Amino acid sequence: MILIKDLRLSIRSEDNEALAAIISALGHGTTAEDITKLKLHKSSIDARRKNNIVKVCSYYFECAKKIPLPVNAEHVTEEKYEYKKITAKPDKSILVAGAGPAGLFAAHTLLKAGFPVTIVERGYDVDKRRLAVEKLMKDGILDPVSNIQFGEGGAGTFSDGKLTTGIKNTLCSHVKRLFYEFGAPESILYEAHAHVGTDKLVNVVKNMRTGIIKLGGQFMFETMLKDIAVENNKITGAELQTTGMPPFWAEVSGIILATGHSARDTYHMLAGQKILLRPKPFSIGARIEHSGKMINLSQYGTDIGRAAEYKLACHLRLRDVYTFCMCPGGTVVPAASEAGGIVTNGMSEYKRDGRNANSALLVNVTPDDFNNDALQGIEFQRKYERAAYALTGSMKAPVQTVGDFLSCQASVNMGDVKPTYLPGVVPGDLNKCLPEFAVQSMREAIRIFDNKLKGFAHSGAMLTGVETRSSSPVRIVRDENHMSNIEGLYPCGEGSGYAGGIMSAAVDGITAAESIIRRMNG
Repeated sequence: MILIKDLRLSIRSEDNEALAAIISALGHGTTAEDITKLKLHKSSIDARRKNNIVKVCSYYFECAKKIPLPVNAEHVTEEKYEYKKITAKPDKSILVAGAGPAGLFAAHTLLKAGFPVTIVERGYDVDKRRLAVEKLMKDGILDPVSNIQFGEGGAGTFSDGKLTTGIKNTLCSHVKRLFYEFGAPESILYEAHAHVGTDKLVNVVKNMRTGIIKLGGQFMFETMLKDIAVENNKITGAELQTTGMPPFWAEVSGIILATGHSARDTYHMLAGQKILLRPKPFSIGARIEHSGKMINLSQYGTDIGRAAEYKLACHLRLRDVYTFCMCPGGTVVPAASEAGGIVTNGMSEYKRDGRNANSALLVNVTPDDFNNDALQGIEFQRKYERAAYALTGSMKAPVQTVGDFLSCQASVNMGDVKPTYLPGVVPGDLNKCLPEFAVQSMREAIRIFDNKLKGFAHSGAMLTGVETRSSSPVRIVRDENHMSNIEGLYPCGEGSGYAGGIMSAAVDGITAAESIIRRMNG
């Protein structure tokens, strides 16, 4: 098979234009009949020249002619993931705590190997969970059992469903292939900035559950890991509790801990069991919303038929400021998991056709900001979540126009960008629910970003507070085999402090499972 890269095609090109470009690049009298099995490998947008926006594509194909290849082409073999098998089946199940991407992909890998697996998830299955989220948005009533943080699919289920990541790991293509097999759009296999969309992720998660059950996996929803039993520095059991029922103990051969970055009670339990925890940097800030048309115009200069993305960062004298989890055509959503706190996040459907574009505008927080104590990082987050709640007295979020934020005055009225956050917003002063260093850094960064993305500092754009859960404030110390200081406990995913986002969490879950398989096989 041949892979040809860097084909510059028209923005609405199809395979026939790519075929013509490939024939031209190959030369030597190559014809369309010589080219077979044409398949798009990667596609991205180059909008650096507004008067000549193009798609940059790579394609796989086979050629009947034996000819020298151009410099942008090479012979390749598509790699396929090979599932490992265990040589002897253990008599006790592996417990997977958490049904987010780390837990689901770990469970799938273990079941393929031949392990008995039980998945426990404190939240609801994804259909019941969706009803709880809708009730929060409609009536402002938070269900602490299941919400945008807790429940089947993890926090990423109610997001943009981004499959982009900064990690370089061959497992990424395997993760995308599995997502596609479980119902994600084919575009995730080739789009440079692949996303699934929250509307499609719900069905993907259900299909993955069905596939895991067919492999012999068992699910227990509304069931949380309360405690662990340790003998001779080794995991022997897990205390579980189903909502409304008394706790019970289960013998396990090991635990994959994939509880997510918001399972605050789990961190306290681990500390009580002398599991090594370390403080970890994270970020704090707010969601910023602009008109989608304005972002499209700034990025593309015209309508090219798709919502524009952006990613901005600057290094200030004392802090870093950056945009995160940008949601084209998306909405700002309530992501709190505790009563009395406001947390925001972003969410988009696959079409990304909403009126606004939003992203997190975040400032880095270091362990020095919370006394280098892992559990105090949680309290740092909680302090500002509760401060945001205190400004409105409800699950409505405090908002401030960018113009008022830059002018250091509270907002009384809305700007021309209508906030999308449900269950509603209250104009006010975000200075009262963010640390001073964050406010000062955000003000400076907004002006800098406006030079990079025209309109970013538009006075009528809206800031919605607060965003505190971009990553975990805690790292659960583990070795090169993914094991904590207690034998048989494998922290992974975002809650472990080693991953961030759907893709890296899924990869981390697979590598944790592979470590267990290697250990089982000696």
